[in-house]
Amino acid sequence: MIYLGADHRGYDLKEKIKKWLKDKRYEFVDFGNDKLDQEDDYPDFALKVIRKIKKEGDFGILFCGSGVGMDILANRFSHIRCGLGFVSQQIRIAKRDDNINCLVLPADFSTETEARTIIEMFLETNFAEGEKYLRRLKKIEKIK
Repeated sequence: MIYLGADHRGYDLKEKIKKWLKDKRYEFVDFGNDKLDQEDDYPDFALKVIRKIKKEGDFGILFCGSGVGMDILANRFSHIRCGLGFVSQQIRIAKRDDNINCLVLPADFSTETEARTIIEMFLETNFAEGEKYLRRLKKIEKIK
């Protein structure tokens, strides 16, 4: 399942991506915002998404202006490995090597076409599961 969330700066991009995901027949749930509200706060929507990512195969896609705030928030949670995506190859490596389960797109710096390419790479790349990658993730898991 793919869980989506966006604040006011990411709202328009999220709405465009929703249509594309539907056309591609991806299953998703939108946790808002469900309207453009210049006064909303990104933590409200990021938390809804983060709390839903519970098992392998669940992914979050968050949209905000710079992407940084949502990325910081998401990575505070031990079950989340979030990547801030600017280019598709960066996200391919993040998914392959670090098994990210959450993606943040910086709407101020991403076109719809770029976002689609990054998201496709995120959803279609598999974790390499090599010994060194597993070892590194286990080290991260031990950090409290």
